[in-house]
Amino acid sequence: MLSDGCSFIKGVLLGGVFCLVLSFLGNFNFSSESSTEDHHHHHIYAPSKDELKRLSESQVEELKNQVRVYCIIMVQPKTLVYWATVLDTWSKHCDNAVFYTSESSKALEAVDLNEKDDWARLRKALIHAYENAGDLRWFFVAQPTTFAIIENLKHLILAKDPNEPFYLGNAVKSGELEYVEYSSGIVLSYEALKRLMTMFKDEGQCPERTHTLWKMGEDKQLALCLKYAGVFAENGEDRHGKGLFNKQNVVNMIKQSMQDNPSDVVEGCCPDMAVTYGGMSPNQMHVMMFGVYRLRPYGHDFHDWLTFYPPKDSDND
Repeated sequence: MLSDGCSFIKGVLLGGVFCLVLSFLGNFNFSSESSTEDHHHHHIYAPSKDELKRLSESQVEELKNQVRVYCIIMVQPKTLVYWATVLDTWSKHCDNAVFYTSESSKALEAVDLNEKDDWARLRKALIHAYENAGDLRWFFVAQPTTFAIIENLKHLILAKDPNEPFYLGNAVKSGELEYVEYSSGIVLSYEALKRLMTMFKDEGQCPERTHTLWKMGEDKQLALCLKYAGVFAENGEDRHGKGLFNKQNVVNMIKQSMQDNPSDVVEGCCPDMAVTYGGMSPNQMHVMMFGVYRLRPYGHDFHDWLTFYPPKDSDND
């Protein structure tokens, strides 16, 4: 009798495990998330030099003044070295750079969200940014391992209207969901963020805390909420189809290009106007700052059609 009871319990347990496995397989996407086949996102390009030349000086100045960026940088005390590096490097080129932390740190200043859950913390950061942005109308969300060239971001969105819903970066597809990868930075216009604020009030479609067995990443949860608000992922790229938002660091991209394009490593590697690189170490960020903002060949003059300057009185490179 005891043996029969044990067998019954074993059967129940095995059946439960089998159901869980079937459920997992039914929801698992076997295709690559970075596949570009059968995608529906738009491709966002920066204006060409010819397009800029057709604008008057007053139009260019108006656009430059409009394209100002609020940087939302998500940090934690355990990433203190990265946090300090971002503070000392590319974040100085944001019009306003605000660090949001899971808990307070005596070493560096940040908005303490007092929240351990990644998605709930990102929501709180976005709400704070929306309420404190003033007249800034573009928002850039980054991790502390991301390196960003803010001037290239401004060039990309120069002719875009922030009162239209833009959600862009490195757009990829997972199952039926298209989203912008967090590791390469996320750009939101004011209108996109405004719609998101409305969705945050809808716990049915955009819950603060999910209760599913398999937890989705913050970037996918953000995409779902934006999708319900009628805002869809868009891919930032140059005229040659190269992505401007990169989840890999420069070193890995060059190594990959050396394997794939040994006869033309540079052309096969990185776009000239890249906006971000992900997975950067603190040392790599400092090297990038030197290469992007300081190193110049003597006697060469760069005739860009317009220039973006960091905020007044900022201690920048």
